[in-house]
Amino acid sequence: NWKLEVEGGKFDKKSINFEDLVKKFSIEERIYKFRCVEAWSMVVPWNGFPLSKLISFLEPESSTKFVLFETFFKPKQARNQKQSWYPWPYTEIITIEEALNPLSFISTGVYGKKLPKQNGAPMRLIIPWKYGFKSIKSIVKIKFLKSRVSSFWEEIAPNEYGFWANVNPKVPHRRWSQAFEKDMGTGKEYPTEIFNGYGEWVEHLYSDKSNNKLFF
Repeated sequence: NWKLEVEGGKFDKKSINFEDLVKKFSIEERIYKFRCVEAWSMVVPWNGFPLSKLISFLEPESSTKFVLFETFFKPKQARNQKQSWYPWPYTEIITIEEALNPLSFISTGVYGKKLPKQNGAPMRLIIPWKYGFKSIKSIVKIKFLKSRVSSFWEEIAPNEYGFWANVNPKVPHRRWSQAFEKDMGTGKEYPTEIFNGYGEWVEHLYSDKSNNKLFF
């Protein structure tokens, strides 16, 4: 009985049943490289549909500049959510241009099967050119916003996990280098590529790549 709540646009203040929603889109498989901010990576075959198709279906206002995603908040089931020092529920926010990019993806499955709980069942975001924490799991709400607000990690540690979170080997984390990454399958280390290797499709979204804040 998973539902997606919407704020803004055609479905403002309405909830859509997940099973009904997913039937509106053709499911496809995309194989993406996943790069964690903690300097490991892996290649993952996701099933789902482009985020742009979901945005188009929800019909946000033309004045929308940002899209916020929120995960579930059930501290009785997810006991770590009882930690009052964290700003639960978990949220992430991206620009509408990032949301409409062809690479942005809503995943409903992985390795040819439905998403298990630990991978973000029943629907999660995948943005392959950003660090993994931006790919929020178990989405229950989408908000269309005219102005930017802080997300979960940006509130906790803005100097380590900022808004943009674009992969850049030249911008280190405060506690480790991002120049190399460890492949989870082989254990080998490889040089990290800017935008996780997807620059051809996304660098036009960022006109000033010399601004390191784009990569925090």
